[in-house]
Amino acid sequence: MAAEVLDVGESRVWIDPDNLEDVEGAITKQDIRNLVEAGTIQKKEKTGVSRGRARKRDIQKKKGRHSGHGSRKGTKGARKPGKEGWKDKIRALRKELKRMRDEEEITRSDYRELYNMASGGFFRNKKHMQIYIQKNIKD
Repeated sequence: MAAEVLDVGESRVWIDPDNLEDVEGAITKQDIRNLVEAGTIQKKEKTGVSRGRARKRDIQKKKGRHSGHGSRKGTKGARKPGKEGWKDKIRALRKELKRMRDEEEITRSDYRELYNMASGGFFRNKKHMQIYIQKNIKD
Protein backbone atom coordinates (compact mmCIF):
# COMPACT_ATOMS: atom_id res chain seq x y z
CA MET A 1 0.00 0.00 0.00
CA ALA A 2 2.91 2.35 0.79
CA ALA A 3 4.34 1.76 -2.70
CA GLU A 4 0.98 2.72 -4.19
CA VAL A 5 0.76 5.92 -2.10
CA LEU A 6 4.35 6.94 -2.92
CA ASP A 7 3.84 5.94 -6.58
CA VAL A 8 6.98 3.79 -6.69
CA GLY A 9 7.85 0.10 -6.82
CA GLU A 10 7.89 -1.99 -3.63
CA SER A 11 11.68 -2.20 -3.68
CA ARG A 12 11.92 1.61 -3.36
CA VAL A 13 9.88 1.85 -0.15
CA TRP A 14 11.94 2.33 3.05
CA ILE A 15 10.31 1.65 6.41
CA ASP A 16 11.98 2.80 9.62
CA PRO A 17 12.87 -0.39 11.54
CA ASP A 18 12.38 1.40 14.91
CA ASN A 19 8.69 2.15 14.20
CA LEU A 20 7.54 -1.17 12.71
CA GLU A 21 4.57 -1.48 15.09
CA ASP A 22 3.20 1.91 13.88
CA VAL A 23 3.40 0.67 10.30
CA GLU A 24 1.70 -2.62 11.18
CA GLY A 25 -1.17 -0.65 12.72
CA ALA A 26 -1.70 1.47 9.58
CA ILE A 27 -4.64 0.01 7.68
CA THR A 28 -5.83 2.92 5.53
CA LYS A 29 -4.07 4.94 2.87
CA GLN A 30 -4.47 8.03 5.06
CA ASP A 31 -2.56 6.23 7.85
CA ILE A 32 0.24 5.56 5.35
CA ARG A 33 0.24 9.22 4.23
CA ASN A 34 0.59 10.31 7.86
CA LEU A 35 3.56 7.94 8.32
CA VAL A 36 5.15 9.34 5.15
CA GLU A 37 4.76 12.89 6.54
CA ALA A 38 6.29 11.78 9.84
CA GLY A 39 9.25 10.24 7.99
CA THR A 40 8.58 6.67 9.14
CA ILE A 41 8.01 5.58 5.54
CA GLN A 42 10.21 7.10 2.87
CA LYS A 43 10.87 6.81 -0.86
CA LYS A 44 14.36 5.52 -1.76
CA GLU A 45 16.29 7.37 -4.49
CA LYS A 46 16.54 5.76 -7.89
CA THR A 47 19.88 4.08 -8.49
CA GLY A 48 21.41 5.30 -11.75
CA VAL A 49 24.13 3.78 -13.92
CA SER A 50 27.60 4.62 -12.64
CA ARG A 51 29.85 6.63 -15.00
CA GLY A 52 33.01 5.60 -13.14
CA ARG A 53 34.03 2.94 -15.66
CA ALA A 54 33.21 5.26 -18.57
CA ARG A 55 35.41 8.01 -17.10
CA LYS A 56 38.27 5.56 -16.63
CA ARG A 57 37.93 4.40 -20.25
CA ASP A 58 37.85 8.01 -21.50
CA ILE A 59 41.12 8.72 -19.67
CA GLN A 60 42.70 5.66 -21.30
CA LYS A 61 41.37 6.69 -24.74
CA LYS A 62 42.91 10.14 -24.27
CA LYS A 63 46.24 8.35 -23.80
CA GLY A 64 45.66 6.51 -27.09
CA ARG A 65 44.57 3.14 -25.71
CA HIS A 66 41.59 1.13 -27.01
CA SER A 67 42.14 2.29 -30.60
CA GLY A 68 43.09 -1.00 -32.26
CA HIS A 69 41.54 -2.52 -35.38
CA GLY A 70 38.63 -4.04 -33.45
CA SER A 71 37.53 -0.63 -32.12
CA ARG A 72 37.52 1.16 -35.46
CA LYS A 73 34.31 1.79 -37.39
CA GLY A 74 35.30 4.17 -40.19
CA THR A 75 37.97 3.80 -42.85
CA LYS A 76 41.38 5.43 -42.48
CA GLY A 77 40.16 8.32 -44.64
CA ALA A 78 37.00 8.75 -42.57
CA ARG A 79 38.86 8.78 -39.25
CA LYS A 80 41.38 11.36 -40.48
CA PRO A 81 40.66 12.76 -43.93
CA GLY A 82 43.55 13.11 -46.37
CA LYS A 83 43.16 16.86 -46.31
CA GLU A 84 43.77 16.94 -42.54
CA GLY A 85 47.03 15.03 -43.03
CA TRP A 86 48.05 17.41 -45.81
CA LYS A 87 47.30 20.46 -43.66
CA ASP A 88 49.39 19.07 -40.79
CA LYS A 89 52.30 18.30 -43.12
CA ILE A 90 52.32 21.56 -45.10
CA ARG A 91 52.04 23.67 -41.93
CA ALA A 92 55.01 21.86 -40.39
CA LEU A 93 57.08 22.33 -43.57
CA ARG A 94 56.22 26.02 -43.91
CA LYS A 95 56.95 26.69 -40.24
CA GLU A 96 60.37 25.01 -40.60
CA LEU A 97 61.11 26.97 -43.79
CA LYS A 98 60.25 30.27 -42.07
CA ARG A 99 62.47 29.39 -39.13
CA MET A 100 65.37 28.55 -41.46
CA ARG A 101 64.89 31.77 -43.46
CA ASP A 102 64.73 33.93 -40.31
CA GLU A 103 67.86 32.30 -38.87
CA GLU A 104 69.53 32.74 -42.30
CA GLU A 105 70.19 29.03 -42.78
CA ILE A 106 68.74 29.46 -46.29
CA THR A 107 68.51 32.50 -48.57
CA ARG A 108 65.27 34.20 -49.49
CA SER A 109 65.41 32.79 -53.03
CA ASP A 110 66.06 29.27 -51.67
CA TYR A 111 63.13 29.78 -49.29
CA ARG A 112 60.79 30.63 -52.18
CA GLU A 113 62.00 27.69 -54.26
CA LEU A 114 61.58 25.24 -51.36
CA TYR A 115 58.21 26.77 -50.42
CA ASN A 116 56.91 26.11 -53.93
CA MET A 117 58.34 22.57 -53.89
CA ALA A 118 56.55 21.91 -50.59
CA SER A 119 53.30 23.28 -52.04
CA GLY A 120 53.74 20.95 -55.02
CA GLY A 121 53.99 17.94 -52.72
CA PHE A 122 57.67 17.20 -53.36
CA PHE A 123 58.56 16.50 -49.72
CA ARG A 124 57.19 13.49 -47.85
CA ASN A 125 57.79 15.07 -44.44
CA LYS A 126 59.98 17.55 -42.56
CA LYS A 127 62.92 15.16 -42.29
CA HIS A 128 62.83 14.56 -46.06
CA MET A 129 62.95 18.32 -46.64
CA GLN A 130 65.89 18.76 -44.24
CA ILE A 131 67.86 16.00 -45.97
CA TYR A 132 67.12 17.58 -49.37
CA ILE A 133 68.33 20.98 -48.10
CA GLN A 134 71.56 19.48 -46.70
CA LYS A 135 72.34 17.67 -49.97
CA ASN A 136 71.29 20.29 -52.53
CA ILE A 137 71.14 23.75 -50.95
CA LYS A 138 73.94 23.87 -48.35
CA ASP A 139 77.03 23.33 -50.50
